[in-house]
Amino acid sequence: MWSSAIKEYKNYLHLERGLSENSIEAYIHDIEKLHQFLEIKEMKVGPTEVTDRHIREFLQYLGELGMTPSSQSRFLSGLKGFFKYMFAEDLIKDDPTQLVEAPRLSRKLPDTLSVQEIDQLLAAIDHSTPEGTRNRAMLEILYGSGLRVSELIELTLSNVYTELGFLRIVGKGNKERLVPMGSEATKYLNIYLEQVRCHVTPQKDHENYVFLNARGKGLSRVWVFLVIKELAQIINLQKNISPHTFRHSFATHLIEGGADLRAVQEMLGHESITTTEIYTHLDRDYLKQIMHDFHPRS
Repeated sequence: MWSSAIKEYKNYLHLERGLSENSIEAYIHDIEKLHQFLEIKEMKVGPTEVTDRHIREFLQYLGELGMTPSSQSRFLSGLKGFFKYMFAEDLIKDDPTQLVEAPRLSRKLPDTLSVQEIDQLLAAIDHSTPEGTRNRAMLEILYGSGLRVSELIELTLSNVYTELGFLRIVGKGNKERLVPMGSEATKYLNIYLEQVRCHVTPQKDHENYVFLNARGKGLSRVWVFLVIKELAQIINLQKNISPHTFRHSFATHLIEGGADLRAVQEMLGHESITTTEIYTHLDRDYLKQIMHDFHPRS
């Protein structure tokens, strides 16, 4: 049902609206993500059966994956076009998006960085110092694997598999997950481990931490926050950013690039929104392929 409805809508956008291929793909992308969400939630709902509740739950789900209200609004806009078309063609009696308001902008959520802004932040790091080499690896992993800052500073050498391009992350509630690293994250982590980390003498009980300061102790959350703030000042970035901004950007760039929602959910270490939902872990090779295909720094 979804495939035929999407095909017909695609023809409409091409023949009657005269849109370019890129514009058409952007519209279709939003609809396919709604379809993916319904499948993840095991809701057997066709395009003519979608209600405003389904749309709201979809937007909430995107928000929990780290999408900002502005990104959610863009998805809603794409869906409005689709259901407006369905209503005009008498395929549905009511437009389910008509009563759904765009998510309100919240100051609590950090801004999302563009790929260009992330490149500028990384380029502002002084790579001539051991600290700079460490900071580059640290931020590449924050953005390249979507880690929480607590997961970053608690990352241990025994949980790093650079030859496989994976990290074993111990997240909330001591739940473990395997997260693929982008090629740039793997590259800069190797440089840090081989050229800097090996020359630092760890203090007692800090021997296994990946990221250490010059005194051989693990980093604090506040310290990571200050590094990012300093880089933002260097490039005169007029956004309120934190370590979590990189996690938001990771999820946003993957989803907007076309990545599978379930894969992004698993990489972030999110539990299902409904606790009764049966969760199937995805094959690690598939997660790695998702990163390769859709992450801007892979």
